[in-house]
Amino acid sequence: MSSCIKLEVQTDDQTPQKWCISLHEDVLKRLLSQQGSPITMHKEFGEGSLFSPLLFGKFFDPSDAFPLWDFDSDTLLYNLRNSGKTTVDWFHTDQAYVLKALLPGVGKTNIQIHVEKGKIMEISGQVKQQREGKSKDWRSCNWWLYGYVRRLELPEDADCRKIEAFLTNGVVLEIRIPRNPLYFGTLEMKIQQPKISE
Repeated sequence: MSSCIKLEVQTDDQTPQKWCISLHEDVLKRLLSQQGSPITMHKEFGEGSLFSPLLFGKFFDPSDAFPLWDFDSDTLLYNLRNSGKTTVDWFHTDQAYVLKALLPGVGKTNIQIHVEKGKIMEISGQVKQQREGKSKDWRSCNWWLYGYVRRLELPEDADCRKIEAFLTNGVVLEIRIPRNPLYFGTLEMKIQQPKISE
C-alpha cells in the first residue's frame, strides 16, 4: 500500500545567505573519487539524480537557478533514459507543470520546498548534521557536505501561489505548478491593445 503526504511549499524563507558558496566541477569530482566517500553523496549527486550537477549533460551547479521547463525532458535526458539511469522527469499540460523525482537515499523526511519572489523554486534537504559549535546554517557554507539542492526558474505563466508538492512512499517527490490562465489573456491584451497617440 502506498502512502502519499502533502508537503508544505514555503514562500517566506528568511535565509538570504544560503547557497553563497558555489559547488565547482573540480570539487565535485574530488569528492566523488575520494576513497570512502559517503554512499549518500553518490546517490545525491550521481547520474540521473535531480540534484546531480551533471544531470543536464554538462556541469551545472544545482544552487544556481536552471530554466528546466525551457527544455524537453525526452531530449535532455535521452542518454540517461536509454541506460536506465534517470530518476527524474518533467512535463507540462495545459493546466500545470509537473516535476517527478526520486529523492536521495536518506534525509527524505526533511525535504524543503521554497518559492523565492515567485520566480525561483528551490528543493533542498539536509542529510548530514553539522558539527556542534557551527553557528552557520548548513546552506551558507559548503552545503554539498550536508545536503542537496536544486533551484529551478519558474515559467512566466506559473501560478506560484498554488504550487503543490507530494511525497509518495517517502521517496517519490511530485511537484505540480498550476499554469495561470489569466497570464495568456493578459499577454494577448498587451499585444492587441493599440497605442493611442495624443
